[in-house]
Amino acid sequence: MSLDPNTPILVVDDYKTMVKIVRHLLGQLGYKNVDDASNGAEAFDKMQTKQYGLVISDWNMEPVTGYELLKRMRASDAHADIPFIMVTAESKPENITAARRAGVNNYLIKPFNQQSLKSKIDQVFDNAKTAAA
Repeated sequence: MSLDPNTPILVVDDYKTMVKIVRHLLGQLGYKNVDDASNGAEAFDKMQTKQYGLVISDWNMEPVTGYELLKRMRASDAHADIPFIMVTAESKPENITAARRAGVNNYLIKPFNQQSLKSKIDQVFDNAKTAAA
C-alpha cells in the first residue's frame, strides 16, 4: 500500500529552504497536496482544521520542536494515528530511541534525496498495511 498522491501532507520545518526542498521532492514523487508549517505549534493548529495523511517534521524548531509535536499528536485521539516521519541532521542514537518511544513511524537523516524520501514514505505505508493485516 502506498500513499495516495492526493493525500494531504504537512511539512514542518523552520528553515524555509528545507520546506521548499521537501515540497519539490514530494512534487517529483507525485504528491501535490502539500501544506507547510514553521514549527510544531503552527502544525498542530493546522491539524485542527485539516486531516493530514502524513506529517514530515524537522526535529529542531522553536518554540515547539518536532519531537514535542509528535508527542502531542500521539496523545490526541484525533491525530494519534497520523503517520509521522522525523527529519533531522543529527543521527544520535538517543534521539532515534526517544522518537521511536514517542511513536515516530520513520526517521530521515539530512541530507536526503528523492529516493530516500520515497523509500521512507513507502516503508511507513508498507508497515501500516502489515500492521492492519
